[in-house]
Amino acid sequence: MKNLYIVLAIALLASCQPKSTTPDQLLRVPYQSTAMKVERDFFVYLPAGYEESEKDFPVLLFLHGNGERGDGKAELDYVKAHGPLYEVWAQKKELPFILIVPQLPMYGMDSLADYIRNRTPDQIPQRLETGVPPRPGKFPTPEIMSGDPQDTSFNVGVEGLPVGWPMVEDDLLWMIDHVLTNYKADASRLYLSGLSYGGFGSWYMASKHPDLFAAVAPVVGWGHPGLMEPIGENQIPVWAFAGGRDPVVRAKYFYAGINKLEELGLKELRFTVHEDMGHDAWTRIYAGDDLYNWFLEFEKE
Repeated sequence: MKNLYIVLAIALLASCQPKSTTPDQLLRVPYQSTAMKVERDFFVYLPAGYEESEKDFPVLLFLHGNGERGDGKAELDYVKAHGPLYEVWAQKKELPFILIVPQLPMYGMDSLADYIRNRTPDQIPQRLETGVPPRPGKFPTPEIMSGDPQDTSFNVGVEGLPVGWPMVEDDLLWMIDHVLTNYKADASRLYLSGLSYGGFGSWYMASKHPDLFAAVAPVVGWGHPGLMEPIGENQIPVWAFAGGRDPVVRAKYFYAGINKLEELGLKELRFTVHEDMGHDAWTRIYAGDDLYNWFLEFEKE
């Protein structure tokens, strides 16, 4: 009888212990690129507790900026440098999303941009066993703060910057379908965000595939007014961000597209200008909680 009491006590104690949670995971997933005609990889991030969860997770497709391009193999780790993937992997921020993080091919950009040509692997953020690495310093912002009036003298077309994310549109659609089919993913809560080149790409993908996304947040990348009709007609929630001191993608170019969405009657429309920040306004945006909490307010019917 005494032994029985001991067994019952141990069982009761065990039942009171918190259940173990599987750690988060970063997976490299191979795919055959229709754009490049070669095999490439993309990242799929699974949050802590994914393995034992009986529920499906919201999904966030993140499109990086120009500086993180690469071959999708040996250079894929460069996409860890910024955005939600940097936050969850290097900074260990707890987010409840499955992340889809592809890499845009180089398309000769390494011959045009010094910051790509001169980058080195030691710039890739590392995940530490204990703690997190220090965040990098802000970009220098010699530009003074000033409110920009609307400007429609666009020097790029509807698809945005040259050799950008529209070049791999079919690859992105394949990745989305693959994750929604093969993971515990909630198709009604598929979100889209990107920074700089990826901001332009976010506008494009939301416009071309308005049936897919529950909400979109382009960061330091403006949208051409010619893209706005499908977004407005399908009532896709939008939260766009600009840097007031951004000398690369100026806030004044956002207004034409934002005003078009308002004209189309988009109900959930936000535009935030971080007047004190430059092109790297994304560092504050993705490090905070507001954007992720906003995403989770929406799902496709």
